[in-house]
Amino acid sequence: MKHKLSITIDEKVVFDILKTIESGRFRNKSHVVEFAVKKLLEEENG
Repeated sequence: MKHKLSITIDEKVVFDILKTIESGRFRNKSHVVEFAVKKLLEEENG
C-alpha cells in the first residue's frame, strides 16, 4: 500500500529531479523520491 506524503525541497533539487525524469530513468517525482529513500535506508542499515 502506498501513503501520500507532502515534502518541501529546494528548487534546484526539483529541477534536477525533473531532468532525471526526462531522461526516462524514472516515471515521476514520487518514483525518484522513493528510489532515493530506499537507497539511503539500505546504505544506513547495511
